[in-house]
Amino acid sequence: MERNYEICVMRILLTAATKFEIEPFLIENKEVEILITGVGVPATMYHLQKKLQQTEYDLVIQAGIAGTFRHDIELGEVLLVKQDTFADIGMEEQKNFKTIFNGGFADKDSFPFNNGWLINTSSHFQLSSLRQATAITVNKVSDSMLQKQQAILHFSPGIESMEGAALHYVCLQEKIAFLQIRSISNEVGERNKSRWKVKEAVELLNKELAGLVNTLLLKQ
Repeated sequence: MERNYEICVMRILLTAATKFEIEPFLIENKEVEILITGVGVPATMYHLQKKLQQTEYDLVIQAGIAGTFRHDIELGEVLLVKQDTFADIGMEEQKNFKTIFNGGFADKDSFPFNNGWLINTSSHFQLSSLRQATAITVNKVSDSMLQKQQAILHFSPGIESMEGAALHYVCLQEKIAFLQIRSISNEVGERNKSRWKVKEAVELLNKELAGLVNTLLLKQ
């Protein structure tokens, strides 16, 4: 009797704010589906949620560049984000910032938050040797030292982006495995673009991204 065997292939969605950030990967890899959301939290949440309503995925990967708060995180380093949060949703009075949790407007442990953080507990972390990082997501990237100091005071973050927490929030709500991978292009607050390492960060990001995807696909 002849048997038919169905080959199960992991279905991966790779998402990025801009095509530029993952273009080297796009040239060489055709195994995953791609979603370019646009920059920022609103665009990321809308387009990602819409995509997830249309198609079921085993894993969502968000890739992009980010800024670092810490001197022990070098420009060009690629990191896996363990936890993220929306860092500029709150109230500011006389230069003092309060999060919605500190201000009593939301429960810091109300799902999907855990002590105010959106924490990734995916087992896929075990497949990568990349250093793990704590990130924050902001709607406004600037050279404001006050904004930087407020972020450090409230969150002690390693890095910041403009989309990461949106990924965490949507995927945790939808109970879909996800990974956020970021390469460091600049120091937070440094607006002198001549000191940024965007090209190098993108190259290293895509190298690590290709290795991660290959590992995931070979693991099946």
